[in-house]
Amino acid sequence: MQRIVYLERESVIAELRRPSFAHQWTEYAKTAPGQVVERLAGATIAIINKVPLPAAAVNALPELKMVAIAATGTNIVDLEACKARGIVVSNIRGYADHTVPEHVMALMLALSRNLIAWRESVQAGRWQQSDQFCLFDHPIRDLHGATLGLIGSGSLGNGVVRLAEAFGMRVLRAEHKNSATVRPGYTAFSEVLATADVITLHCPLLPETQNLIGEAELRAMKSTALLINTARGGIVNEPALIRALQEGWIAGAGFDVVTVEPPPVGHVMLAPELLALPNFLLTPHVAWSSRPAMQMLADQLIANIEAYVAGSPTNRVA
Repeated sequence: MQRIVYLERESVIAELRRPSFAHQWTEYAKTAPGQVVERLAGATIAIINKVPLPAAAVNALPELKMVAIAATGTNIVDLEACKARGIVVSNIRGYADHTVPEHVMALMLALSRNLIAWRESVQAGRWQQSDQFCLFDHPIRDLHGATLGLIGSGSLGNGVVRLAEAFGMRVLRAEHKNSATVRPGYTAFSEVLATADVITLHCPLLPETQNLIGEAELRAMKSTALLINTARGGIVNEPALIRALQEGWIAGAGFDVVTVEPPPVGHVMLAPELLALPNFLLTPHVAWSSRPAMQMLADQLIANIEAYVAGSPTNRVA
């Protein structure tokens, strides 16, 4: 009989049906890193979301046969250690194809139309004091006719392209950074940085994408450009981003992620002076979490586990 242990049940709000095969099910609302090995002892299938599963933990769990990640990102699991043990690892795909692109567009619209600044003007009484019907305190830019630079494709990037083109944006897909060649349908990374009015990130956090956007890249962007990141925090060098916003290298940024989540007290991205900027929007890693998307994730999670037990693993990453 399979023994399934779900380490972070509260990380997904959805109805979760039980697998159709004989099994023993144990779940915990939350799990700290130091509790992983103890709670997974004897488990054959582990369900995890954000709590890390490093090589030391993998090697301390001799009965573990499958890791079902309740997310798309796989950087929390030591995949090489799992491969060496023959442990199957599956992730979730395609569940956020609507919710993340919609969040990206919401950030774009809020920043390009200066919604935060306009709200502050109304709160400060500027409209009431005006001698005409409207205000011109803050610039408004249309997405129609603007150029969107897409770094990273996949289903989420393609979803953003679909919505952006509906708004009348021109889309440039960025080639890999420092690539010697440019594939058909792509544009050189440096050219995308230099020409895009909005750059949105949709690549995984890997050693080669760590600090993909740093000071040099931010300075290469147009001073009127926006940077959107709903991917992973480590893709953008955060101190460089803060300087870019404070010194006007770029016009604004909308982020749904930071390097450490949840961020500790004193995290640079939570500095009061940064959060007070009307051209910086930070949401707490919620782009993925519409209720329909979470239900689709939950359904796919169980389907992945059932496929593994049936001998035909799906969405396999190791």
